Amino acid sequence: MEIKRIGSRSSGKGPAEYFTGSVRIDPLNEPPEPARVVMALVTFEPGARTAWHTHPFGQTLIVTAGAGWVQREDDERQNIYPGDVVYFEPNEKHWHGATAVTAMSHIAVQEKENGSPVDWLEQVTDKQYHS
Repeated sequence: MEIKRIGSRSSGKGPAEYFTGSVRIDPLNEPPEPARVVMALVTFEPGARTAWHTHPFGQTLIVTAGAGWVQREDDERQNIYPGDVVYFEPNEKHWHGATAVTAMSHIAVQEKENGSPVDWLEQVTDKQYHS
């Protein structure tokens, strides 16, 4: 058994190559192999969002605070709120983030394949974000 104490892991800034706007990532869990599941608490300031991306085994988001948007390729943007749970299918192209005026936090849960839980793609344009 291992207990990760609050404050034992540093918060990080979401890298500009994968995020637009101000994003904080707080790692929650990344057990050693053979485990594949990784989890993080991700906080998006208003207007902040991920780039388009996919996950080899899918992704689950558990919204914990604020209001946000999620969108999968070729579908309409959806509103998300605290208590909502969002599941993206394996390799489903999508993005997620805060609304234009409200911050949003979620717990992201995904599995690694060949050491990576995500395949990053192009940035979400302002036009895509606002439509």
